[in-house]
Amino acid sequence: MSGSARRPTATGGAGALLVVGDVVTDVVARHRGPLAAGTDTAAVIRTVPGGAGANVACWAARWGWPDVRLLGRVGAEGVAWHERELVASGVRPRLVVDPEAPTGTVICLVDAEASAERTFLTDSGASLRAGPEDWSPSLLDGVAWLHLSGYLFFSEPSRALVAVALESARARGVPVSVDPASAGFLARLGVERFLALAEGVDVLLPSRDEAALLTGLPDPQDAAVKLSRQVPLVVCKRGRDGALVARSGTVRAHVPAVPATPRDTTGAGDAFTGAFLTALLTGAEPEAAAAAGCRAGALAVEQVGGRPTRGGEG
Repeated sequence: MSGSARRPTATGGAGALLVVGDVVTDVVARHRGPLAAGTDTAAVIRTVPGGAGANVACWAARWGWPDVRLLGRVGAEGVAWHERELVASGVRPRLVVDPEAPTGTVICLVDAEASAERTFLTDSGASLRAGPEDWSPSLLDGVAWLHLSGYLFFSEPSRALVAVALESARARGVPVSVDPASAGFLARLGVERFLALAEGVDVLLPSRDEAALLTGLPDPQDAAVKLSRQVPLVVCKRGRDGALVARSGTVRAHVPAVPATPRDTTGAGDAFTGAFLTALLTGAEPEAAAAAGCRAGALAVEQVGGRPTRGGEG
C-alpha cells in the first residue's frame, strides 16, 4: 500500500459518499458495575438500529454531506425498519434482503460506572453474507468516495465483495477508506491477511487497539508512523486522547479530543469516521477533518446507541 493520498475530486456537495458495510440491530443494555453472575443485574435496555457501516453513513449525513449512500445486507424481518431509519437519517440505502439469514444483532453491554465502556456480543447474521453478487460497478455512478467497513473483511463472501468493490473503485479513480472495525475479529483474521486485502486503499482509520494489532507496536504514535509507510493517510482514533494523523512515515498532527460526559461509547469511532469523511470531502485538510471527527465522537458518547440524534451538525 504505497503512493500519495488522492484528494477528493468533488467538493461543495458534488459527488456521493458510498458506504459498504454492516447493518445490524443493536440491543443496548446499560448497567452499573460488574455483571452479577448467576442472577439478575438491573439495566436500562433499548433496541436501536446500528452496524458500523450504517452508523458511519448516518453520521456523514448528520455532518452535512448531501448524498450519502449505503450498501448492506439484512434479513427479511428487519428490512422495512432499517430502511425507514436510514432514510430518516438522510441516507439513501440499498439493502439486499438475504433469503436465509436474519438481520445481524449485537448486544451492547455498557457499564455506566466505567466511563461507559462497552462489550459487544455479536451475531453478524445477514451482514457477513454480503457477497460480490450484491455489487455492481454502477453503484459508483456519481460517487466521489468509497468507504468500506472493516467488518466486511471477516467472512469469505464479504471479502470477495471487498475485492470487486476495490477493483471497481480503482478503475474509476475513486478514493477508498477502510475502518478495521474490530480488534477481536481482526486478530482472528490475521494481520497479514487484512493488510493484503486492503492493498491500495487511500485512508486507514484504525482505533488505538487496531493500530497496535496491525503493527505489533503498543505506542499509538509508533503504530501510526509504521502504518503510514504502507497507507498514504492514517488516522488513529484514540478516544479520550483524541486522534493522530500520519502521512509518509511522519505524525503530522496530534488532534485533541473534545471533552464529553460519556453515557455510551457505542459508535464513537463510527461517528468520528463519518464526520472525518464529510470534512475531507468538503476540502478540509486531514488534520481539520480529524478535529471534526473528534467533535462527532464527543457527541456520540453522550447519547445511547451508535447513530446520531436527528438534526443539524453539532
